[in-house]
Amino acid sequence: MPLANSYIRPEQADKPDAVFPLHARVCERCFLVQLDHIVDAQAIFSNYAYFSSVSSGWLEHAKRFAKEMIQVLELGKDDFVVEVASNDGYLLKNFVAADVACLGIEPASNVAAAARASGVPTEVTFFGLGVAHDIVSRRGHPSLVIANNVLAHVPDINDFVAGLTYLAGPSGLVSIEVPHLLRLVEHTEFDTIYHEHYAYWSLHAMAAVFEAHGLNIVDVKKLHTHGGSLRVFARPFGTSPSDDVASLRATETAAGIADPKFYEQFGPRVERVIGAFRQYLRKARAAGRRVAGYGAAAKGNTFLNASKMTARDIMFVADRNPHKQGYLLPGSRIPIVAPKAVLDRKPDDLIILPWNLADEVVREMAAISEWGGRFVVGVPELHYLVPSDEVQPNPH
Repeated sequence: MPLANSYIRPEQADKPDAVFPLHARVCERCFLVQLDHIVDAQAIFSNYAYFSSVSSGWLEHAKRFAKEMIQVLELGKDDFVVEVASNDGYLLKNFVAADVACLGIEPASNVAAAARASGVPTEVTFFGLGVAHDIVSRRGHPSLVIANNVLAHVPDINDFVAGLTYLAGPSGLVSIEVPHLLRLVEHTEFDTIYHEHYAYWSLHAMAAVFEAHGLNIVDVKKLHTHGGSLRVFARPFGTSPSDDVASLRATETAAGIADPKFYEQFGPRVERVIGAFRQYLRKARAAGRRVAGYGAAAKGNTFLNASKMTARDIMFVADRNPHKQGYLLPGSRIPIVAPKAVLDRKPDDLIILPWNLADEVVREMAAISEWGGRFVVGVPELHYLVPSDEVQPNPH
């Protein structure tokens, strides 16, 4: 598979993609799910196409989290917050607005530049134990260390977690959000498996890694983001875990998270999902329906390439991110356009590729009902968000 965020310039359309093996493997000792082929992080993250601020729903999620942390931890002018993988400052800007000192650590220079332009102090580097030592030597230990949706992106997990432990120091709180492996497997969310996600996390596996580096998981919350995520709070040893931690550990155990049999049917379910989507597309084309996509997300690229889709199958993919518009999707070579193209070209079906943002997309593109269009989602199973009793060709 090509790298999911390696978008193609039109003048390079004839050049083949660099492709790499994409296999998720289960360790039968610690039950961490990892890729068996590691693509150099510098090649993936140094210049990155994902900007968190593009999603209004994600901005609201970040704002609520910041407000909660400021209140619960009573953060003020004397406190210091560090976010690892801070992207374009979408989260830390809430702490800046509350007059709480903060620092973002972001490896992608283009994204970090956007954060600094919005007033969020940001350093361009990959986080690890060495960076943690440097920050503490200059600024001291922060009250709060945030690492949201980055744990999956780390090739050297031991160095990374050791850095979190050292950075938090004796009294800091570490807050981590990560897609939940239990939901990924149960809901066949195979499209979230791509090269920049080196590992896939259960609470079971996370606890083992954290404990090896002196961190104790003290609380956990279930989130709806990214198809089902966990917000995990950790502190240095000495704090007892909440009842929610024990409850989720029991839920994972009952589901079989530490049993190889839990994972055996995942592959066959993936094949059924892909088969159902390809069958839908054949019927839509036979009926004369014109099909487009929405959301040039990494998970969408994984889904399209696994389904062997090309620009012959899908007219275009619309995306709000101006940094992606004008490019082609890796592998499929489907053109990326601004959302206005949906209104101009009036496709019959609009495939929502980032299915975790389906509600947001339906609200934004509600006008497709004016010409009888419908929304299609392929994961975890094929379904329509605007049902149609009969499939009719578009008169436009």
